[in-house]
Amino acid sequence: MISGEVGRGTFIRSALAQSDPALTEPAFAPLDLELNFPILPEQAADLLQAFHSTLRLDTIHQALQPVGATASLPVRTIVSGFLARGGWTPEAANILFTGNGKQAIAAAVAALARPGDRIGVEALTYPVVKGIAARLGVSLVPLKLDAEGIVPDALLEAHQAGPLSAIYLQPCLHNPLGITMGVSRRREIARILQQTDMIAIEDAIYGFLTDAEPLAALAPDHVIVVDSFSKRVAPGVTLGFIASPAHLCDRIAGAIRAGAWSASGLPLTVGLQLIVDGSADRIGKLKRDDAVARQAMARDVLSGLRMSSDPRAYHLWLELPGEWRAETFVAAASKRGIAICGGSAFAVGPGHAPNAVRIALSAPPRDALLAGLRMLRSLIGEDIADVG
Repeated sequence: MISGEVGRGTFIRSALAQSDPALTEPAFAPLDLELNFPILPEQAADLLQAFHSTLRLDTIHQALQPVGATASLPVRTIVSGFLARGGWTPEAANILFTGNGKQAIAAAVAALARPGDRIGVEALTYPVVKGIAARLGVSLVPLKLDAEGIVPDALLEAHQAGPLSAIYLQPCLHNPLGITMGVSRRREIARILQQTDMIAIEDAIYGFLTDAEPLAALAPDHVIVVDSFSKRVAPGVTLGFIASPAHLCDRIAGAIRAGAWSASGLPLTVGLQLIVDGSADRIGKLKRDDAVARQAMARDVLSGLRMSSDPRAYHLWLELPGEWRAETFVAAASKRGIAICGGSAFAVGPGHAPNAVRIALSAPPRDALLAGLRMLRSLIGEDIADVG
């Protein structure tokens, strides 16, 4: 019934605020700036060709077989090359598969932590991780952030206060802040992982939008990389990938089986076709250009306001003026047909949500996005007492 915001106090929750958990279901508002699932008109032809190539008797017969957590070595070799980024290529023998990226995260957490264990996370993080931890009985420890991500001293202090079983982090195009760790910061985090023998779960879901080398390149024995098709291709043909250190493969495979998170044959077959024929790469490159254009549009419309973002990101973090509360702003935007997500959805510490909103830029056509951004800009400028 109440919510708290750092430095501002405790407030009665808005009666207009959404009751459904944020970022879990498609928005019902006419303009969805809440969920981030880029689907470009140009990609339909590529997908259709992949489906046609899959619909052969021998291929369909193989797709009906159970996959298991590891699939076959030839399949893993194909995916290993696909996941390569910067100078990093994961070992093919250490690739595992799940139904989607959320299941990949859940399997990694389940493999590393038992009920009651502590896992470090960015103080603002992907909301689904909070639900996964709650269901697995794992405690999340919020770690201080700066303009590059997790502060190394904060990670060490948290681990010294009570051993962390692992950390979950997003070094590249962080959700919701859009920030990316520089090389020096990655080296510091990698050094701490090696020094403490701690394991990091690196969420690389937005990595395809950059050429930045993952943290795993600097600490290969201490980083599990999770990725999926949801953003780079489409949620309707998604597939989850885990690139694990060799010594953790069996534990993660066991967690995948125990959680019933294994990939299915047909999505895997379609996914492999998209990789082999180059469609997945082509679609990813188109989305790079699309994200840059949409981010530039948003920065232009919202110029002069306090934002955190990256020129390559499909989302941005907008800090609201003092007279606005995030929850009230989300509700006011909803009344105008725009779905956005308030800061409380991302805050790990309950009652300490920043007064900000995340704006997802990928879903609507660009003309609709432009109109929606202009409406949000206009709304910010209105007198809050006049907003109904």
